[in-house]
Amino acid sequence: MRMAFPGPGPASAAPVVPRRSLLLLGGAVLVIHLLILQGAARQLSPGAPPITRPFITRMLPPAPTPQPVVRKPAPAHRVAPTAKPPPPVVEPAVVPVAPTNPDAAPAEDASLATNEITISDNSVAPPIEPAASTPASDTPEPQPAPPVAEAPRAPPVSVPGSLRLNYKIHGEVSKLPYSASGELLWLHDGKTYDVRLEVGAFLLGSRVQTSAGRITPEGLAPTRFADKVRSEVAAHFERDKGKVIFSANTPEVALQPGAQDQLSIFIQLASLIGGDPGRYPKGTTLEMQAVGPRDAETWRFVVDGEEKLQLPAGEQVALKLTRVPQKTYDLTVELWLAPALGYLPARIRLTQNNDDFIDQQLSSSEPP
Repeated sequence: MRMAFPGPGPASAAPVVPRRSLLLLGGAVLVIHLLILQGAARQLSPGAPPITRPFITRMLPPAPTPQPVVRKPAPAHRVAPTAKPPPPVVEPAVVPVAPTNPDAAPAEDASLATNEITISDNSVAPPIEPAASTPASDTPEPQPAPPVAEAPRAPPVSVPGSLRLNYKIHGEVSKLPYSASGELLWLHDGKTYDVRLEVGAFLLGSRVQTSAGRITPEGLAPTRFADKVRSEVAAHFERDKGKVIFSANTPEVALQPGAQDQLSIFIQLASLIGGDPGRYPKGTTLEMQAVGPRDAETWRFVVDGEEKLQLPAGEQVALKLTRVPQKTYDLTVELWLAPALGYLPARIRLTQNNDDFIDQQLSSSEPP
């Protein structure tokens, strides 16, 4: 037996199926029909248990509703997007300056008159609007640096002119009074100075103190001090080395700023107070190093105020200063500086701790 199937063309041949295969296929179909009929008879016979088969229900999702396809008409031609021009670069405002050619007159800047900014492409930017005020920030504003404290200036000085002062002297030694005379010779040329104090008494001999040095904007700067009774001892100020050495072979000492010797200190006090008397009211303290012939110590003076003195030379108004002793054997020094003498001492009184004293009072003054 041959079975024909339609092919793609009129000339295609049908395949040949073997007869044995067809017989087997027909037998299988008959067996299946018999089994179906036997099952149906069991269902119809009484007392036969019903045949139950599970019924499986499966929910199928609804088929999606087809959406109509809308076709957009193709554009006739595609236009490339136009690139945006870059924003113009605004340059800083042009500040008019003086022309380099001195003969050419400076051109008037119209942009300044109309509150406009000149930019590089010759276009005009809109007028400048005031910036909107911004709220205060939580960050504290930087505080200005504190002013730097200036170094203390040296007090003004006024060195008195050269002068010779004569004194009448009286004093006591071991409760024995004595009298003497004295002379203070003060000389200077504006650059260097010499001062000499001589005290002499009949049958007692004399004592001479001298000081020499330079005059600086800060006053006197001694270089040598000498004290002579029978023999002379001296102190030398080595300012480049910052020390004082003594001819008596005593230990050297450090030289302090503004140091004086025990004679020049009277002239230095006169120069300081003469430079600005109002700077030294009552109660003011002046302190400086005082170098003697064998050692050095600090002398501290306190301004006691003005006093009216009755002296051998006549009445004098003077400013009293007192050196307050710091130790048991310190010498008490009292000075009366007279404005009429350029604040040179009109009276000097020295008192030791055993009450020995020497008091020299002005008897006359004259140019050297």
